[in-house]
Amino acid sequence: MRRKMNVASVVLSIIISASAVCGCGGTTHETATTVQDSYSTEETADTAYYDEEPAAEYYEEEACEAPAATADKSAAGAENAYETAMCETEDCTDIYDPYVQEYNTESYEKPEENGYDLVTAKPLSTFAADVDTASYSNVRRMIEDGYSLTDINPSAVRPEEFINYFSYDLNNPVGDEKFGITTEIAKCPWNEDHELMFVGMKTRDIDLSEAPDSNLVFLVDVSGSMDEPDKLPLLQKSLTELVDTLPDKGCVSIVTYSGQEAVLLSGTSMKNKSKIKDAIDSMQASGCTNGEAGIQKAYKIAENNFIKGGINRIIMCTDGDLNVGVSNPDDLEKLIEQKRDKGIFLSVLGFGSGNLKDDNLERLADCGNGNYSYIDSLFEGKKVLIDEMGSTLVTVAKDVKLQVEFNPERVNSYRLIGYENRLMNDEDFNDDTKDGGEIGAGHSVVALYEIIPAGAKSEIKLKYQDNDSDNKKEDNRKKDSDSAYSDEYATVSVRYKEPEADKSQLFSVVVGDKDFYENGSENLKFAGLVAEFAMILSDSEYKGTATLTGIMDDYKTIETKDEYRDEFGQLVRMMAKRS
Repeated sequence: MRRKMNVASVVLSIIISASAVCGCGGTTHETATTVQDSYSTEETADTAYYDEEPAAEYYEEEACEAPAATADKSAAGAENAYETAMCETEDCTDIYDPYVQEYNTESYEKPEENGYDLVTAKPLSTFAADVDTASYSNVRRMIEDGYSLTDINPSAVRPEEFINYFSYDLNNPVGDEKFGITTEIAKCPWNEDHELMFVGMKTRDIDLSEAPDSNLVFLVDVSGSMDEPDKLPLLQKSLTELVDTLPDKGCVSIVTYSGQEAVLLSGTSMKNKSKIKDAIDSMQASGCTNGEAGIQKAYKIAENNFIKGGINRIIMCTDGDLNVGVSNPDDLEKLIEQKRDKGIFLSVLGFGSGNLKDDNLERLADCGNGNYSYIDSLFEGKKVLIDEMGSTLVTVAKDVKLQVEFNPERVNSYRLIGYENRLMNDEDFNDDTKDGGEIGAGHSVVALYEIIPAGAKSEIKLKYQDNDSDNKKEDNRKKDSDSAYSDEYATVSVRYKEPEADKSQLFSVVVGDKDFYENGSENLKFAGLVAEFAMILSDSEYKGTATLTGIMDDYKTIETKDEYRDEFGQLVRMMAKRS
């Protein structure tokens, strides 16, 4: 098991006492924080995770000094508030005790699962077309570590990130179009009375050599908790492989943070690959996690090397626990949003287990118009940092929103699978001041809707609006067959902005009878299997007849496979054996 974590909390009282004696000469700010596992409501010897593996050593950091906080945060705003230095203890130490039980304090946040919406009451479904993939690779790590169904935190499972982890055979953009759209409807595999609607959108691929000049700042957590094989060493190997693929235009900076922040590179040309690799190799883990200071420094470096019309992005690499220096997470998010509006985006790479703050990392990436990925192996590092770097770095459309209007003549009710934390108010679709999602070059977004057809046995019935007799319903359907829209299930509308624009553009496609296939294409069949797997892992109340053995049987019928889909099949088999 790879469930190592920082247990500095064991000596928290000692550190607090020390800080009272050895202050930095200014006003001391003490912030009490509570770590709570969002999954378990009570902890017993049977349910708590712990690790008694021997630790490597004790880690010590030199005393850190900072001036007293004097700025008026309410007047100065988020950016000025974060210019205010935090006064820390003289000793910033991570201690690993091999005899102290180390509990799993991973944190996740997931809103209530989407239910069915009646089309006559709510015909529109609106969400930001922004998809991460961290959930799938993180849960994959759990499965490979031996977790059973009851061990996996349901909140760690975000179905849309499972579905969008994989590539699909989607239509490419035509001519000057920004997106290619693929739509399809077939029978729902886990409920025979329902249907499944597939909506996919894809942007045009781009070679990194054709991309604009890049100003990349790698913000690396080198605190003591990162001294695990699946954390800093894995990151170093992954970054080293990335360096060899970078085009010889633009610059790279590296900022590290633990008890103190350090600048290893500032604006180094991408041509100087040996210097970049040397800086990567030099990183060592020790100390606590002062993420606030590191983020401040990274933004200053990014601003100093800003490339107008180019790619300006910070890539934050961490296990997610900013345990020192962040007094107000809301201020941190506002700071990231302010820098985003000035053209500096933030992406996040998560590492490790036991202390992963998934909820924090996802929010930071969302605020920074970036992607959130979780790297658990060199295999995943190559996928994220090499194979998909074009879509990560090159934004081709911003504030992308997707809205589906369902036709009540054909659809009784619908349910969007996943995207709970991307939902938007329907009226915000046409509001250009509302932030949507960002889509990179060659990026694709897939959404699945489970729909209950009009007239189905399981359709939702209303007392006052749906009280016709069966004969009257049949007569109405015959009349509806003459309607101009009788062959349409829905209209899919996409609104987006060009990367440098403030005004959005709109285009729409119709999903109709022409898109219905009894058995479904390879796209829909595989996406459906992935959705079933996610619903089983999260114990969804809407999983219907889905079973692990059923997924295994249906997977054998999939003809289009690659190494990632093959791995999916292996994960399903592993979970089936443990059930």
